[in-house]
Amino acid sequence: GSSQQAAHFAAQGVIAGAYDVAIAAGVESMTRIPMGIQAVQGPGHPLAGKELQARYENQLVPQGLSAEMIAEKWGISREWLDQISYDSHARAARATDEGRFEREIVGVDVETDDGPMTVTKDEGIRWETTTEKLGTLKPAFKPDGKITAGNSSQISDGAAAVLIMGEDTAEELGYTPMARFHTFALAGVDPIMMLTGPIPATDKVLTKAGLEIGDIDLFEVNEAFASVVAAWLHETGADWDKVNVNGGAIALGHPLGASGAKLMTTLLHELERTGGRYGLQTMCEGGGMAN
Repeated sequence: GSSQQAAHFAAQGVIAGAYDVAIAAGVESMTRIPMGIQAVQGPGHPLAGKELQARYENQLVPQGLSAEMIAEKWGISREWLDQISYDSHARAARATDEGRFEREIVGVDVETDDGPMTVTKDEGIRWETTTEKLGTLKPAFKPDGKITAGNSSQISDGAAAVLIMGEDTAEELGYTPMARFHTFALAGVDPIMMLTGPIPATDKVLTKAGLEIGDIDLFEVNEAFASVVAAWLHETGADWDKVNVNGGAIALGHPLGASGAKLMTTLLHELERTGGRYGLQTMCEGGGMAN
């Protein structure tokens, strides 16, 4: 959510007249800096500070267990979670085959054992996966759980950026804007279950915008875990066929700090391709925040 919030701040600065032009970007290399490496680990070192743990009676848990809590609270079946995962891969594969990502992706030059090459496609897509294959995966966070590696977002590397400016500045510089920012919202929820923030954030932004869920043409809801998306769908009543239509983080990866700008890039290109008017993007964050 950090690069999505960076885009919010940048756009708000332009709207306020503080900036003429801003770039909102995020980058994450989870192969070089693994998740959680900055935290002291091991016995005697809880996930959060002692004061915070005491406030919540030592109930703060890793996000995977929060995802399990969501699945339990909303009565989400393992089959539906795996279906969301399958759809993510199938949609991402189709979008790749149809060249939908070509305008979004900047190739990365890498050295391999066979010589230099340019990576131009996301590497996490499971082209041949099925719900049956996904159903054979073991729970990742509790023995009798429903959350698996297959219905969770992939650890990945990535970077994304968006260029933001006012209409007059764009005209002066010769740029044609793809879209405009309409409304922004933040929300905070219980830091134990923590990943349900997109639900109140969506309600809040729609209320501020004077819109209803049916007014939105396309949604990007970050697939941190399939249960996050499933609970959001249940509470908002959004049409799954309008959500993450080119796949999501389960298939394409979740390079934490880059995902917000990446989702925005995909959303804008797909709105342009389909002639849609309104797009809504939301994502959860650790600790209970969402934008």
